Amino acid sequence: MMKQLLLYVFFFPSLIFSQTSDSIQSNDSNLYYQIFGSGKPILIINGGPGMNSEGFGYLAKELANRNYQCILYDQRGTGKSILKEVNAKTVTMDAMVKDIENLRQHLKIEKWTILGHSFGGILATYYSTKHPETIDKLIFSSSGGVSMNFTTSIQERLENNLTKNQLDSLTYYRRKIANGDTSLETATQRAKYLAFAYVYDKSKAPIIAERLTQVKMEINALVFNDLVAIKYDCTNSFTNFKQPVLILQGKNDIISVETALEIETAFPNSKLVLMENCGHYGWLDAYERYFNSIVNFLNT
Repeated sequence: MMKQLLLYVFFFPSLIFSQTSDSIQSNDSNLYYQIFGSGKPILIINGGPGMNSEGFGYLAKELANRNYQCILYDQRGTGKSILKEVNAKTVTMDAMVKDIENLRQHLKIEKWTILGHSFGGILATYYSTKHPETIDKLIFSSSGGVSMNFTTSIQERLENNLTKNQLDSLTYYRRKIANGDTSLETATQRAKYLAFAYVYDKSKAPIIAERLTQVKMEINALVFNDLVAIKYDCTNSFTNFKQPVLILQGKNDIISVETALEIETAFPNSKLVLMENCGHYGWLDAYERYFNSIVNFLNT
């Protein structure tokens, strides 16, 4: 189940904007970040967990071209954020929240908008319970839920998004991996068939498949184990949270519409946008609706 929650991202042509990169020391981890453009700050938290932020450059560039300052960072132990010891003590939700807060303080940002995609929405939710005063607005993009309830339907929805041949092939390569096959060829074939479940426009699947083999599964497992250990449930944590919240959800996503409705219920000042013919990546399947919704939300 945990493996199905990975966020898979992609490369796109460069747009015109200013870009800088640097790193800070955040407790026991080096934290690498990039800044795109200028304007009101938006922190983009990519999904995974266990995936770097590299593929989210496209999303950051698109928003930077709309006069926002977008901040990307590699979560601890991924990409260029080096973590010397990877274990259950160093890879936790609380440690990841501290990383975000250390980055905000380093950048001297009083308040920012946070856009969390997939697992990034879970991390944004948890951060918001700890530091609500730093939030200007929240955007949930195909987000995991405010509790672990969202995991219950993912496998079924994933399988329903595949043809019989795709599912049979995926099952075959999953079994090979479960039986100890660690070859790149098997991992690549698994990614090839799994990718079809994440997009409505199946022609985009090869773009996603290219990234699926790059996730750090050790970190992925540690994070989800910690979510269980802390009994992650923020369902009733936002009664007094007044900041505006936008929820973007594809109707064909492996994450259910019911999950988005639970997020909407948890946040009093929220708006849910459901996107037709759209899977896990709104900017791929529903480009105009996705970006127009974000820009309209940010401008109000």
